[in-house]
Amino acid sequence: MALHGKKVTYSSHSSRAARAAHAKGDREFRTYDTSAIMPKRSPVPFICLGVVAVVVIAAVCFFAFRGCVGSQVELLAPGQSAEVTITEGETASSIGDALVAARLIGSSREFTDEVTRLEASSALIPGTYTFQGGSTPEELVRAIMAGPAQVGDTLAVPEDITRAELAELVAGATNGRITAEAFLVASENASAYVADYAFLESAGENSLEGFLFPKTYAVTEDMDAEAVVRMMLDQFGTETASIFGDFANSYPASQGLTLYQAVNLASIVAKESTGDQEVRDHVAGVFYNRLASDRPYLESDATTAYEVGREPTAEEVHAETPYSTYANAGLPPTPICSPGIESLTAVCEPTQTEDMFFYFYPDADGNMQAAFSKTYEEHQQAIADNSNAGGADGSGDAAAGEGAAA
Repeated sequence: MALHGKKVTYSSHSSRAARAAHAKGDREFRTYDTSAIMPKRSPVPFICLGVVAVVVIAAVCFFAFRGCVGSQVELLAPGQSAEVTITEGETASSIGDALVAARLIGSSREFTDEVTRLEASSALIPGTYTFQGGSTPEELVRAIMAGPAQVGDTLAVPEDITRAELAELVAGATNGRITAEAFLVASENASAYVADYAFLESAGENSLEGFLFPKTYAVTEDMDAEAVVRMMLDQFGTETASIFGDFANSYPASQGLTLYQAVNLASIVAKESTGDQEVRDHVAGVFYNRLASDRPYLESDATTAYEVGREPTAEEVHAETPYSTYANAGLPPTPICSPGIESLTAVCEPTQTEDMFFYFYPDADGNMQAAFSKTYEEHQQAIADNSNAGGADGSGDAAAGEGAAA
C-alpha cells in the first residue's frame, strides 16, 4: 500500500512485544558508562571561581571579626588603673596607641586631636605614668604635660639659655643631686658623643653649647649628668631631623657653613630676634648678607655679652677679644646659647633679602616691631623715626650709644 511519501518507522505500529523490547533497551542504556564518549570540560573556570569565593568569604570574616573585636573592647572603668611608659622623643600618635592598648581611650585620634587643640606636642614629658580608668583625653594630655608623679625632677629648659645657665638649672631641678660642675664637665667636649650623634661631627672638641635642646624634661633618680646631656642630644636630633637630616643639600651648606656653624649662627639669631617666625627669618637673611659682604662682620653685641656674661659696654664690643664680632670677621668661636627650633629653622630657610640692617622698637601697645633697611642711611632714619620708642639697633653701632646692637 502506498503511503504518499510519509516515512513510518518500524515501531509505528507497535505491538506488545515491541513495547517490551523498547523498555528493556531503555533500562540497559541508562546503565552504560558514557564518560568515554562525552566531550571534556576544562577545570580552570571552576578553580578560579573557587578561589574568588574563598577570598570573598575570608574578607567578610576578617572585617566581621574585626568589627566584633572592636565592639567588644571595654575601656577601664573608674577605680581601675593602667601603667603607661612614654619614651623620649615619642610622637603624640605613638602615645595615643599606647593609651589605646592600655584601654584608657578608644582610639589614638582622640588623644592626638586633644594634643593639637591644647598645642601640647612639644610639652609632653616622658616617663612612666599610672592613669585611672574613666580619664578623658584632655585629662590624659594635661597629666602628661605635668609630668609623671613618680619622676623625681622636672627640668624646664627655656630657649636661648647658655650652657652655664643650664648647668645651674639642672642643679636646682635635682636639688643638687647633679651639680652644676658635673653638668659642665659632662657637656664640655662634643667629641665624646660624636660616635652616637653624627650631627656633632663638625663640632670637634668644642663644648655642647647650642646642642642642649630647650624643652621640658623628666629627670629620673637614676640619671646622672651624662644621661641628662644625652637626653637633650636625643631631643636635638629628633627636633632637627627635618631641617638637618640632609644637611649637605641645606641652605647653610650652600653658603659654605658646616652644621656646627649653622647652629652657631642660629644662636645669634635667637639672641638678636624677637617676634614671630617671619621676623627671625628676616634677621637670618640680614646676617647671611653681612657674612657674604666685602666686610663680613656680624657686629652683634650678643656675642660679646656671652663672653662677658652681661650687657657689654661700647668699649667691650669693639675690643680685640675672641667673641667680638666687631673686631673679628665671621662667626664667633662657638654658639652663644641653645637656640630653639624657630631660630634653627630661620637659618635653614632665611628670607631672601637685600637688607643689611634691622631695628627693633616697641609700638604703642608695647609689642616689639622690626624695621629692616638696605643702607646705613635708611637704617639711621628708621632709628630717628622710632627713637622715642626706645628700640634695639641692628646696625652694629648700638653699643656706641644707640641701643643694643645686632
